[in-house]
Amino acid sequence: MPEEQQTEQAQDVEQQQESGADAQEAAGQEEPFDAERAQAKIRKVNSEAESLRRRLKELEPLAAEAQALRDAQKSAEERAAERAEAAEKRAASAQARAVRAEVKSLAAAGFADPDDAVGALDLADYADADGEIDTDRIKSDLDDLLKRKPHWGRPDEGGPRRPAPDRTQGSSGNGARTPTDPATEFAGFMNRALNRGR
Repeated sequence: MPEEQQTEQAQDVEQQQESGADAQEAAGQEEPFDAERAQAKIRKVNSEAESLRRRLKELEPLAAEAQALRDAQKSAEERAAERAEAAEKRAASAQARAVRAEVKSLAAAGFADPDDAVGALDLADYADADGEIDTDRIKSDLDDLLKRKPHWGRPDEGGPRRPAPDRTQGSSGNGARTPTDPATEFAGFMNRALNRGR
């Protein structure tokens, strides 16, 4: 308390002196240097600085708490944003799997290997922003793909069947024949040619 009283007294003295100085300046007179008034000004400035330092010390913990709360809130927002981004990725992945399954199931009716159709089509084109799958467009694109690549189609069940190979037919099925090496065959050829020439 004594410091505050001294500060108030110094402020009162200074105000009186400043008002006198203002009056003298207005009159156009310069006032002589007053050591006592200078010391009073210095004391006033020092006491104000001390008061500001005290207030700063009082407010520093509050500022630190406020910053910690802002950081906690910001990190909570960042965590929420990361969770939202992960959920969007999972939703996009699920949608891509659904489109792939739909294309595969529709291609199974006409394609020998439905994976051929899945690999040839751009699957991202078949789902809209709401996640709805355009099955009519898939069917149309599958029909066009079969027209361009008929060899990918499922063979007709009612058409003529290719005969299965019969391993007993042909030279490999004839048990009487023995495998020969080229030297033996060449020797037989030469003997036949020599016998003809006689």
